[in-house]
Amino acid sequence: MENILGAFLDLLHPSVFAFLFFGVVLGLVVGSLPGLNDTITLAVLIPVTFSMEPQQAFALLVGVYCSACYGGSIPAILLKIPGTASSVVTTLDGYPMTQKGEAGLALGISTTSSVFGGLTSSLILMFLAPVLASYALKFGPPEYFALAILGLSTVAGMSGNKVLKSLIVCAIGLLISTIGMSPQTGYPRFYFENPYLLEGIPFIPMLIGLFGVTSVLEVAESIKTVGANLAAEGPIPKITRVLPNKQMVKRLMPTWIKSSAIGNIIGVIPGAGMIMAIYFAYDQAVRSNKDKKFGTGIPEGVAAPEAANNAVVASSMVPLLSLGVPGNSTSALFLGALMIQGLRPGPSLFQNSPEIAYLIIVGFFVANLIMGPLGIMLGKFLSGVIFKIPRAVLSGVIALLCVTGAFAVGNSIFNIWVMLLFGVVGYIFNKLDLPHSPLILAMVLGSMMERGLYQSLVLSKGSFLIFFQRPISLVMLIAAALFALAPVIKFVWNRIR
Repeated sequence: MENILGAFLDLLHPSVFAFLFFGVVLGLVVGSLPGLNDTITLAVLIPVTFSMEPQQAFALLVGVYCSACYGGSIPAILLKIPGTASSVVTTLDGYPMTQKGEAGLALGISTTSSVFGGLTSSLILMFLAPVLASYALKFGPPEYFALAILGLSTVAGMSGNKVLKSLIVCAIGLLISTIGMSPQTGYPRFYFENPYLLEGIPFIPMLIGLFGVTSVLEVAESIKTVGANLAAEGPIPKITRVLPNKQMVKRLMPTWIKSSAIGNIIGVIPGAGMIMAIYFAYDQAVRSNKDKKFGTGIPEGVAAPEAANNAVVASSMVPLLSLGVPGNSTSALFLGALMIQGLRPGPSLFQNSPEIAYLIIVGFFVANLIMGPLGIMLGKFLSGVIFKIPRAVLSGVIALLCVTGAFAVGNSIFNIWVMLLFGVVGYIFNKLDLPHSPLILAMVLGSMMERGLYQSLVLSKGSFLIFFQRPISLVMLIAAALFALAPVIKFVWNRIR
């Protein structure tokens, strides 16, 4: 407690607090721009922090990491374009709420959900980091394979009445995930003699194409149908109430608690990733609210992924600060920042430099408190501007942002071609009423599943019993089987009734 109180005092120093505040603002802006994300921003900022005081440097990095994740929900809700990969699922119900004239409520739910998830994860990081880190060490290749299978099983729960279509799209995503180097042999597969494909399909340009370019194509189609009159777009929606009322908070509280718990658990596991957390959270929201039609603008559909992805943020620092093992690619950048400052992450960090360790922990808590009002202000400002722009002009701005964002990922023209290709794919999917989510989930989990399978078989000398002999993997495989068979069981039960 003395270290925590000392960290709060250090954070309230004017210069340190100013860097934290600036980091939150910068993260919100970066997150709301498609193609830019916290990883890119932190990679650019870390060399700058070399000449800064450690307290100021980590306050800046924590602010960016904390708010960039939430910032991606703003364009996801207003434009159906996720600003970051962590906001992909938010588009499913966030944008339909905007179409129903509830953009303000959707932004408010996104903000409060993000703050709730972020505060819970920062409290867990503050008090339970060493305990949770010890459990994270129990995850080996069989557990990661089972975790990937469990993640793919959520496709059945999220598919609704489109089970067959979702499975087809999931199979396509798994096939795409095999492009690149084999994790077992290192041999290149399906790369068509193109060196840019040796590392697989670039994920961020793919997302920009699936959502950004697809929306531009749909707007172009609607304008062609209407004719030359670009102003015939109906009245400008008004942003009314933003913060949810007491009844809405009471309604969303179970979703916030469950989703935050999922985000914290997934975040602690090194390498599990934020994408898996948001799909798990959305799936549990669908299963817990079977009387609601998700995908049509349901508040729980916005609350679940936003609470989960911000819960991952601070909890991903648990293995880094406690064990020196980064939880994801972004927290791995913190590893570099600590080493630049001459600090060694792990148990010795709390012994040799407790003021820095607890400053980072407390920084996540305070950054979430700052993020709430700033996020509301930015959301209302952007929505007021976006709704006043004619759709034809707005589509041009979106196209420009998409091209810029895709190119910025790796400064490569190839990423722009990937973006355009998946823009056409997304447009075709919409015409055929095929969901996008299983494709994204399968592409993310495919490589994890393949790597876990090969490594497990090497450990067991080719025996598949290793997945059933380890308690954690066995429990996750049983849960995956129950999730996957749920639609079949429901169908059979209805037939019997």
